[in-house]
Amino acid sequence: MGRTCIFLPPLRSVSGGLVVLAEAAAGLAALGHDVRLVLRDPAAPPLALPPGLPVVPLTEAGLGPNDVYLVPEGWPNALAPGLAAGARCVVYCQNWAYLFNGLPDGVGWDRLPVSFLAVSDPVARFIEQATGTRPPVLRPAIDPARFFPPPAKPDLGPVRVGYMPRKNKGLAAMLRHMAEARSGRTGLVLDWLPIENLPPDGVAEALRSCHVFLATGFPEGCPLPPLEALACGCVVAGFAGFGGFDYMRQAGDGAYGPSVALRDVAWGGNGFYAADNDVFGASVCLEQASRLWLAGGAALEAVLESGRQTAAAYGPGAQRTALAAIWEALRR
Repeated sequence: MGRTCIFLPPLRSVSGGLVVLAEAAAGLAALGHDVRLVLRDPAAPPLALPPGLPVVPLTEAGLGPNDVYLVPEGWPNALAPGLAAGARCVVYCQNWAYLFNGLPDGVGWDRLPVSFLAVSDPVARFIEQATGTRPPVLRPAIDPARFFPPPAKPDLGPVRVGYMPRKNKGLAAMLRHMAEARSGRTGLVLDWLPIENLPPDGVAEALRSCHVFLATGFPEGCPLPPLEALACGCVVAGFAGFGGFDYMRQAGDGAYGPSVALRDVAWGGNGFYAADNDVFGASVCLEQASRLWLAGGAALEAVLESGRQTAAAYGPGAQRTALAAIWEALRR
């Protein structure tokens, strides 16, 4: 196998998907692969550009039949140089909802000589539903040196709920209004912490100060904020975005289950999850997570332990192992 060329899209801000691409590039280089970063405009590189790797313009990538050319979903036009050169073209799908984005009318993936990577098991099953073939999974990683639980959470008066307003902002506001409207009847007093405009270390610090993380994002491929919240000792409540069910498991009996089969995992219930866009269900989940903290005891500790086990399965080592296995298969 020759080089691995990874296309980084020209995004105005650093997205989670761009960070995962950069991490994959750095991980492959550390494994000894010859990695090139392909940019549409090298004069304006994305902020997530990993250091020390060669950068080439898309028009001068110089791809050949022995090269692997990795492109994220949603950018099919960027595949053109690889297709023309006969390179091994791989589409890394990080969000099932964007699998068909950018494809010209009348062109399906079955007409293009490409293979796929998926960011999670639900996304792999979605791709299988669309193409007939289930791709390998390359999951994102979280940094355990940054995302870890505090020695102790803040004392319980109000239950502190962290959330990210940018994730379906209107629904996040509606859930907050619902909780406030019900507080006189439920007796639940919540302290709301919007997490926004913070560097990664600031996000981790904010999550460590929270008891509950309210996940309001969907659709998702393998959402990192809820996973980071689990690593920081939060109980997660809210939406899975479909892709979150790679690691999200229900802590309550008779709870919502997705249409996709769930893979076997080593951990138990780590949160309370509703169907996407189900504000009624998510408000119930938020109350369940809050009451769990107020009750404490063995039930709370079991959910927190499941969260720790979940986060541990998404460390850099697991991602590096997956990279090595997937690229060895590409070599064969």
